[in-house]
Amino acid sequence: MATFPKAEPQVADLAQTMISGLGDNPEIYPTPPVATTDLMTLTSAYSTAKNAAVAAAAAAEAATLAKTEALLELVAAMKSDIRYAENTVDFEDDKLKLIGWGGRKAPTPLMPPGQTLTLTVVKQGEGWVQLTWKAPVDGGKPSAYKVNRRERPEGPWQDVHTAVTTNATLTDQPRGKELEYRIIAVNKAGQGDPSNTEMVVL
Repeated sequence: MATFPKAEPQVADLAQTMISGLGDNPEIYPTPPVATTDLMTLTSAYSTAKNAAVAAAAAAEAATLAKTEALLELVAAMKSDIRYAENTVDFEDDKLKLIGWGGRKAPTPLMPPGQTLTLTVVKQGEGWVQLTWKAPVDGGKPSAYKVNRRERPEGPWQDVHTAVTTNATLTDQPRGKELEYRIIAVNKAGQGDPSNTEMVVL
């Protein structure tokens, strides 16, 4: 059994085929509920409406392009006047506010990072360990992370690795000893508080 088409071109093609078939075979289809002439009128109305829609879409596209070009010209002109105004009043905020603009903001000083979070031992083997952690949620943005290690119970903390991502795989680690690791986020302004510690025996 045939299925009625959903796409417009196929509907239009079927309409033309039906008009021809009904008109050429009146002995088979003597009294269709919608006469062939009415189908032709409806098909013509559809074609007219379709052409109008295509023309409207083309006009809308042209209008949108013209609007975009006009906006770009306006933006360029406004930026030119803003640069002029900034230089004229030496970025003085009160005077720039007269034209709806504002002076330069003072740079925000970089803050040290906050505490590194959730240090976890992902995997470990003979002489190696893989660590992962989460970036601080407060303070300045870290530029790197220092991996500290010490021998338990009271060995001194040592910098053993520097990472720029929130994970690290350390090789050539001491074997058969209780090792404790922690992570410290650092940037140019300083360093944050150490993370939680994790203990392993490799």
